[in-house]
Amino acid sequence: MRRALLAALALCLGPAAWAQVVPAVSLVFVGDIMLADTPGKVIKRGEDPFAPFAAILKSADIRVGNLECVVATGGSAEPDKPYTFRAAPRSLVFVKRHFDAVGLANNHTGDYGPQAFAEMLGRLDKAGIGYFGGGADLARAHAPLIIERKGLRIALLGYDEFFPRSFEADVGKPGVAWSEDEQVRRDIGLARTQYRADLVIPFMHWGLEHEQLASARQRQLARVMIDAGADAVVGGHPHVTQDVEQYRGKPIIYSLGNFVFDGFSSADNNTGWLLRLELDREGVRAWRTVVAHMGREGIPVPVRNATGDCWERGAAAATACPAGKD
Repeated sequence: MRRALLAALALCLGPAAWAQVVPAVSLVFVGDIMLADTPGKVIKRGEDPFAPFAAILKSADIRVGNLECVVATGGSAEPDKPYTFRAAPRSLVFVKRHFDAVGLANNHTGDYGPQAFAEMLGRLDKAGIGYFGGGADLARAHAPLIIERKGLRIALLGYDEFFPRSFEADVGKPGVAWSEDEQVRRDIGLARTQYRADLVIPFMHWGLEHEQLASARQRQLARVMIDAGADAVVGGHPHVTQDVEQYRGKPIIYSLGNFVFDGFSSADNNTGWLLRLELDREGVRAWRTVVAHMGREGIPVPVRNATGDCWERGAAAATACPAGKD
């Protein structure tokens, strides 16, 4: 009934007046959140790793991050991986405080095997934290997470393109959603038809580590997703921020870089973006970035004097945000 009334109102008012009546939904994305190792010690002390960004996160209608670790007590570390990350369940207290949902499609949520992955799903469910890009089986890993705000239904999808592929979900096996072009097209279509989403945004784990320009594969896949109906594409994994583009008027933010992560000495690795999208029924009408700097313990702090990027619908490219915009 509500959707029918909104549709009737839109027809009566016309596009320009409708845009003024219906407020935008603000959706914030952050990059890699790794809550083991030194950030885990910060949490064990009872400190909130997201506290410096609390006000910025709270100002958004929806808050989403990439959970770059498994949150569990069980399982065994993958023997062939040089880095494995398992965070204590206490960390979800702080995730719940600041985020509505987390993406699971990455190369670390499977670090302690399917048993730990399944344990994490149960803990996320119990905590009331939404998740996508991973699930208890193949179908649920590819299903979108639907979040509705102000009458707008937003579908979030997540995919991993970085090995090991053994972390992939299967029939009867928990794990992540792996990126294959035909499956991604199908998932985006189903988000529209079966799940009745107004907007669809894939959150990708892709690209080459430490490369500041997106790869040819990232650019090709981003266009595949937008051609299939995605309203924006957001990514991470390279541990640095990457370039941004517009394609068919839709934004592509290739990598947000790290958000909570320790162990890096380079300034590029210790710099990330918080991305804020302003959404309406037509898609993304504006976006901007806020620069984050990670200190020695991997905790992000907003860089107030840094110039983020800004974009509004109709602009050919992003530009530096006006003074005070960040």
